[in-house]
Amino acid sequence: MVLLQLDPFLNELTSMFEKSKEKGSVWVTLKRSSLKSKLQKRKLSAAGQSIEYKCLIRATDAKKTISTSVGAKDHQRFQASYATILKAHMTALKKRERKDRKKTTEADKKESTSTTTKPKKL
Repeated sequence: MVLLQLDPFLNELTSMFEKSKEKGSVWVTLKRSSLKSKLQKRKLSAAGQSIEYKCLIRATDAKKTISTSVGAKDHQRFQASYATILKAHMTALKKRERKDRKKTTEADKKESTSTTTKPKKL
């Protein structure tokens, strides 16, 4: 696993999506991490210092795995770029077929009212 900077990570992620366009999948995971061992965390907490957490992002296409770490400062910029990449490469998703509930319920009501009403005597 290679820990990349933000821009190279986004470029590699784009190429992963393009390679798997016809066949294959890309898995992206996000995890809160401090990138420090338990011993280092204990020392920092004993000293009274706060631990700065980052977002660890991993992407894999079963052949190659890449990762990056995003801090609070770069989060907005990364999120915007990541959303753009996802919107551009999720074209192969199929839309769900939905039945229009209003049309079916209105048709059922019309059928039931026309058969159950009795003609009035004049």
